[in-house]
Amino acid sequence: MSEKEIQEQQSAPDFTLPAVGNEEIVKDGKVHLEDLKGHNVVLYFYPKDDTPGCTAEACSFRDADHEMQKRGIVVLGVSADNIASHQKFAAKYGLSFPLLADTDTTVSQLYGVWKERNMYGKKFMGVNRETFLIDKEGVVRKIWPKVKAEGHAQEVLDTVESLHL
Repeated sequence: MSEKEIQEQQSAPDFTLPAVGNEEIVKDGKVHLEDLKGHNVVLYFYPKDDTPGCTAEACSFRDADHEMQKRGIVVLGVSADNIASHQKFAAKYGLSFPLLADTDTTVSQLYGVWKERNMYGKKFMGVNRETFLIDKEGVVRKIWPKVKAEGHAQEVLDTVESLHL
């Protein structure tokens, strides 16, 4: 499998995925990235709903969502979990932003985040925790290839400020 490498300053690959969450963004149960032009988008990939690191990261974005919205930023969380799992995860933690279901990992592969992972000595393929900041024109402005879940949302907000997006 060839791993795609997305670079900063290139156009973000377009996609449509099933989603739950904010009805202003989720149309007919889906999110189409192209429809979000005119907004800065934080596209964050995470391994699994309701696991400690992923919950910390999601709650960090939840807690910063008001600030994100004030700046016109749309937050999208993507994992290989299905819609039912996303609905439970969002309800349990009061997540206000859309969660996208990449169950066949097509978008994760497109963004190069479907990688070999290693947990407790066992190797497997999975979604790597990575974040992409996409500007209003659909250009990738910043990539975080290794995300520390705690406080990541503030790091993203600081970057948006420094880039004057």
